[in-house]
Amino acid sequence: MTKLSVNINKIATLRNSRGGDVPNVVQFAKDVQRFGAEGVTIHPRPDERHIRYQDARDLKPEVFTEYNIEGNPIESFINLVLEVKPTQVTLVPDAVDAITSNAGWDTIKHKDFLVDVIKEFQNNGIRTSIFVDPVLKQIEGAKETGTDRIELYTEAFAHQYGLGEKDAIKPYAESAELANNLGLGINAGHDLSLDNIKFFKANIPNLLEVSIGHALVAESLYLGVENVIQMYLHKLK
Repeated sequence: MTKLSVNINKIATLRNSRGGDVPNVVQFAKDVQRFGAEGVTIHPRPDERHIRYQDARDLKPEVFTEYNIEGNPIESFINLVLEVKPTQVTLVPDAVDAITSNAGWDTIKHKDFLVDVIKEFQNNGIRTSIFVDPVLKQIEGAKETGTDRIELYTEAFAHQYGLGEKDAIKPYAESAELANNLGLGINAGHDLSLDNIKFFKANIPNLLEVSIGHALVAESLYLGVENVIQMYLHKLK
């Protein structure tokens, strides 16, 4: 069964909009796990506009499932991850001013950098995953970095699938097949939702984990958090 990791960035955005501590991100993380989520994901950015570095520290003793921290491996991020020691770190090549993640790594161009960063995390017992586009040469390049897993960047799939173009799954299925042959674990995330998750999962062999935040929180406004998590778990079976 594919694990569901809930990205709680949007909860931090809501909290920060009023300057207080409502909703409380630690309590929300505890609740989604109680409701059945098998992981918690955060993506702190340098300006801390949603998840703050202190949130990453505060969450550590409360996440008893998988704890995944995403981000661009700048020095402050690397130091945070080495301090917190989550289950997994997902490396994302975000620009400082990016609203949200919008591209995977060029694993060939940045191979030497990624090799060094991944080795440091692995030496500290932290599983590594790198954000990649569904491009075969980039999957091959990811293997050369020494990463444990890849996370397929699924925005293009979600957009095209929403237009009725089911062939949008093809590059993802081909990338997954190659990753499996290379011995890379496969995660996925970005714009996956209740509308497309079952189809995506059915076509990606050995999909280990999906990280879902924006859609899940938006859907929960109408359907309730506990109910939505159960709906995702049902579709991922």
